Amino acid sequence: SEVSRFTRVCAYDRPGTTRLTGELSPSTPVPQPTTAQAGASDLRALMSAAGERGPYVLVGASWGGMLVNLFARENHADVAALVLVDGASDSLEETLTPGQWAAWMQAVATSPVPPGGEIPDYDGAVAEIRAAPALPSVPAVVLTADQPWNLSLGDQPPTWPAWTAAQDRLADQLHATHVTATDSGHPINLQNPRVVVDAVRSVVDTARGTPGPAATTR
Repeated sequence: SEVSRFTRVCAYDRPGTTRLTGELSPSTPVPQPTTAQAGASDLRALMSAAGERGPYVLVGASWGGMLVNLFARENHADVAALVLVDGASDSLEETLTPGQWAAWMQAVATSPVPPGGEIPDYDGAVAEIRAAPALPSVPAVVLTADQPWNLSLGDQPPTWPAWTAAQDRLADQLHATHVTATDSGHPINLQNPRVVVDAVRSVVDTARGTPGPAATTR
């Protein structure tokens, strides 16, 4: 609602996602696990069916960061700017140890989800992103949690250092403003939505060529 004060907003429920109420998304179920390519293709089809013309400012959080990353690589002309909200990236396959990566893939595959619930295929997404064209040169902001958190991987070492290293790489790839003073854990959009609103406003203003408050880096 805050972002809609300064630009048009389109939000949607991906198939298999869960709302804050705990209810499963009403979107038509799709085969699981699902890849970044499936998500990017769904987004492209959705915007076309809705008659929403680009270019778009794409905002992706967590697994959504992988979908936004691939969509941007495959649709340069349709992307005006990017905001990644503690988003996952293909760099995690390199910054996590092999043991951590394998344990994470096992955890994702075996985590209890409701029937039809989303199961991200991170291995497939990494391969898709690395096979895709380069990221477009557009205004971008990467928001990174500053309250340490770890993937639940049993007896594996803490994953927080690997996550922040991957965030640094993502910001470098995008030549992005990297905001690390987020006063939040992983769900930044829930714990500190103001920093997300400010980031979106920053890239929207830049894409429009209008002066506005810049996102603050630290």
